[in-house]
Amino acid sequence: MQTGEDTTANNALADPFRIMIVEDDRSQAMFAEAILRGAGMAPKVVAVPEQMMAILEEFDPDLVLMDLHMPGTSGSSLTVQIREHPRFSDVPVVFLTGDQDPERKMEVLESGADDYILKPVRPRHLIAAVQSRVRRARAAQRKQAPAAELERHPVTGLYTRPALMQKLGTQLPSRTGGVLLVEVGNATALRNGYGFAVFENLMNDAGRHLGKIASSHAVARLSDNAFLVVVADLDHGQMDAYARTLRDGLGYHGFSTGEETLRLRSTVGHAHLGHGFDDAGSVLSAVEEAAREARALPISVSAYAPAEKAPAVDDTILRELRAAVDGEGLQLAFQPVVAVAGGDEAQFQVLLRLQGSDGTERFAGEFIPAAESAGLMPQLDRWVMEQSLVLMQRRRAEGRPVRLFVSQSPRTLGQDNNAEWLTTALQRAGIDGTSLVIDLRLEDALVHSMLLRQFCEQMVPAGVQFCLSQYRHGTDADVLLQQLPLGYVRLSAEFAKNPLPDNLRDEMREVIGRAHRLGLQVIGQAVEDPQAAAALWMGGIDFIQGNLVKRAEHALEFDFKHATL
Repeated sequence: MQTGEDTTANNALADPFRIMIVEDDRSQAMFAEAILRGAGMAPKVVAVPEQMMAILEEFDPDLVLMDLHMPGTSGSSLTVQIREHPRFSDVPVVFLTGDQDPERKMEVLESGADDYILKPVRPRHLIAAVQSRVRRARAAQRKQAPAAELERHPVTGLYTRPALMQKLGTQLPSRTGGVLLVEVGNATALRNGYGFAVFENLMNDAGRHLGKIASSHAVARLSDNAFLVVVADLDHGQMDAYARTLRDGLGYHGFSTGEETLRLRSTVGHAHLGHGFDDAGSVLSAVEEAAREARALPISVSAYAPAEKAPAVDDTILRELRAAVDGEGLQLAFQPVVAVAGGDEAQFQVLLRLQGSDGTERFAGEFIPAAESAGLMPQLDRWVMEQSLVLMQRRRAEGRPVRLFVSQSPRTLGQDNNAEWLTTALQRAGIDGTSLVIDLRLEDALVHSMLLRQFCEQMVPAGVQFCLSQYRHGTDADVLLQQLPLGYVRLSAEFAKNPLPDNLRDEMREVIGRAHRLGLQVIGQAVEDPQAAAALWMGGIDFIQGNLVKRAEHALEFDFKHATL
């Protein structure tokens, strides 16, 4: 006998996202088709643009993914045809193109398109952009449908990530039960060895099996190779044994690739809700810390332990900080990020300053530790972001658009509804999302990668870009370059030393080369003298910032057009 939950899962399985791919280039079409099919969607390729409207009526897609330039026609003209059709006037249209001309982007958006994704695009970026658009479109069409119909993944039957996070948020006040983060190991090797489509099938199979092991507990796929399990009825002492059950349940099961059978090694980090958490994002941050510890343990299981008493902070700085948050005293400084190849695009890194009680200006490094210890980072981050949006809106109104690189802490980004707040704020201010680049420190990203990936994927459809800062080569760091939907990498200040040691020079060239192969632009920071700038330029850097270019000042001004390096 089927339960209502089984019926919901079956209905979801029978109704995957239908994506119509309009692309005359066979290799590009096959790439997009394989990615989307591997993610559980139902793609259909239209290689002849003239056949699009006929197939549109027959296929009835949830979204149209379209090339911009095709023989005999353009994506813009096809979009106009779609918008003129009564049945498909609201179907999302997303362009996937290598045309980087900003004017062209404005033209196609004005023709009725909903999004514009630049090639080359990483698989997870493409999946996130498509899924987000389809979910919003379906939600608008089904306002009267039961919420349960929208909370299950179409392939695995697991909860969707938003649905599970909502369940977690509802459970938090009870302080009962716990959360487990299950990570499948060797994900990069599996993806590289078997290809993205096989890897996706493996992870879908792993999710289905994990759902069976978890039984009545709620499970969702959190990222490429990680799953979140929320349990409602286990106490502190039972969590570790249950974590081992999940680990062994995956490890002893054989998963087929089509040609061979694999065993999937996994690690598990867990946290009991009895510790007390403010929101679902805080819980995710906690289990991430535990999971990171689990990777280094032979048993591959670790429990979250709250930090002991925070280190003492300077009372004077803390008083100044609290006064600044409640009134005045916070200021922004700006340092230009200048293209070494020239150009007149204005872009600055935003730096936070604190006005001291004696009139001196404190740099972020002097007061951020106190803010973190006192739990004031969310207020500081929100203030910085709000001020940055005001500046971008003002410059846009003046006909002088600017791109700002804005630092935010993982715990702030992971707060419940933060992505929704930022998306709405950008829309209300009329700001193009590509004008905002959120800086993520490498040290933070390594510890909170799941939390950050969740936020980044939510912001991809809005066009917001991301920069991984203070970058140094490392196995985990290199994986982040592929996992996060980045646009920029800012190198560690170590690479701006003069003279630059040979080992750092070799590492710099390797990092820049890897970033460029992934389609990322690289920024050299803390550049103080021409010799350091020359070394970075020889290494293939894209942008430079530092006192050699201009010291950080409170005025948002710099002559980019005539800047020479």
